[in-house]
Amino acid sequence: MFRRLALVLGMLLVAACARDASVDDAPSDMGNFRLGHTAVVVNQPEKGPFSRKATDAELKDALETALQDRFGAYAGDEFYHIGVKLDLFALAMPGVPVVMAPRSVFIVSVSFWQDSTQTRLSEEGGKGLTVYEGPTFEAVVSSGLFRTKKAQMRILADNTAKAIQDWILENPDWIGLTSAPTDVPDDN
Repeated sequence: MFRRLALVLGMLLVAACARDASVDDAPSDMGNFRLGHTAVVVNQPEKGPFSRKATDAELKDALETALQDRFGAYAGDEFYHIGVKLDLFALAMPGVPVVMAPRSVFIVSVSFWQDSTQTRLSEEGGKGLTVYEGPTFEAVVSSGLFRTKKAQMRILADNTAKAIQDWILENPDWIGLTSAPTDVPDDN
């Protein structure tokens, strides 16, 4: 009995400390970055096991909104374009036993382009990113039990936009910075 109580309290503590990516965070320095176009491709991506169904349009809308929210306010001197292709998604289902605790995930390929030179700054084929909801209590137990499909997509899309920003900032010369800002994590 004590062990179970300690486990539940530990998970609640983790949930209280963990956060999903938020556009309300202080903006990172993005040098001369200004968002040009976003090209989001969602064309029947692979659906992970134990996943809720989602239409291409729902997934695309979530990603487009998150990219605009994260990058739309930057007013640098140079336009850049972001291409995102959703390769796989899994939205944890409600009612799946806690023992299995399926995780919600987006796997995307991302490319980054500079408008003035019409050059791809990222490697050919794009950067692959695997993005989870985050280490909250709901996600650890199985977010399908606590969150709607729409909420899961919104969180995954926001976290994907943040992961893209972190990746861009790992390459500061792309956007006219001499070094990466100090608030960018080293290991993504």
